[in-house]
Amino acid sequence: MPKTFVIPRAAETLLRRQAGLLSTVQCEELGISREVRRRLVGQVRWTSPARGVYDSDPVPLGSRVRNDWFDHSARWRTWFALLVHGPDAVATGCCALVLHGVSGLPRDSPLEVAREDRSPRRTRHGVAVVDYATFPTVRIGDRSVARIDHAAAQALRRLPRQNALAVLDDLARRHGFTPTRLAELHDLVRRRHGSAQLHELFGLVDPRSESVAESAARLSFHDNGVPPDDLQVRIMTGGKVVARVDFVWRLPDGRWLVVEIDGVGPHSTEQALVRDAPRQNQLLAAGQMIMLRFRPVENDRPGGIGAQVAKVLARHRWQPGRYAAAGTPVNLPTPAPIPAPS
Repeated sequence: MPKTFVIPRAAETLLRRQAGLLSTVQCEELGISREVRRRLVGQVRWTSPARGVYDSDPVPLGSRVRNDWFDHSARWRTWFALLVHGPDAVATGCCALVLHGVSGLPRDSPLEVAREDRSPRRTRHGVAVVDYATFPTVRIGDRSVARIDHAAAQALRRLPRQNALAVLDDLARRHGFTPTRLAELHDLVRRRHGSAQLHELFGLVDPRSESVAESAARLSFHDNGVPPDDLQVRIMTGGKVVARVDFVWRLPDGRWLVVEIDGVGPHSTEQALVRDAPRQNQLLAAGQMIMLRFRPVENDRPGGIGAQVAKVLARHRWQPGRYAAAGTPVNLPTPAPIPAPS
């Protein structure tokens, strides 16, 4: 009967940090011998996605069922990139942003590393080795990682526009990128070839955006000439906050157009959508709101969500730049009670 191998406790922390991956060198240091590794792979308890790399979860990455799958996938791909190229690989670009905890990247973000000695190496398993000019690094765990501003400058030009804006929004929202730091990042970006499409995005950064879907929707509104009058707006009635909505436009007749992006953040579960229904009814009961709801996938259509919203706003003769109360709650009149049947 084959022996059952128990993972050493010393490996557990490393496995958690590296999304379940270990390198051959790390296994040897932890006392997981070559014979044991071969047995684990033979028993389909582990897999070896590349030479010198072991995965302690035998389920293929794309088939794993986890609440944090997107975050897990990003970390798995990043650590795979680093382990494939050895202990002196430096995380750069999107890989560095993942280790810094920056969100907004696409699920298939480019994988790249640099070498501490800047020696040329071939692309392996889809992981490119890049040779950037000298850039500052920090240590995250036992790894050298491009400093967050340089990592962003390396990554942004290779991202779709909506993801580039989402990354910038997240830097401003959670990573302390003030307008001054964003301007410094913009200067770093200007020096890189292929960055022309990024310049306008710096003027659209808003730390109130909470997801890629919201950033992408806001970019679509901008592209279609209908930037929202405000976002993440508190709606009040009877002196109480009854909702917070994603985007609003103040219409000339005094009403509001509200747009909500479903399937992300607080709207991400079926239970949340059920809870949203009475809230939506309460908002509409006052007769002061027109509400549109979209799924993120609708932004992939020609013109995106912005084109659909632009048609509605055109019918109501909305014009940009006429709302001066951004950042303040919207107060709705309390709906009159429905008289009881006689």
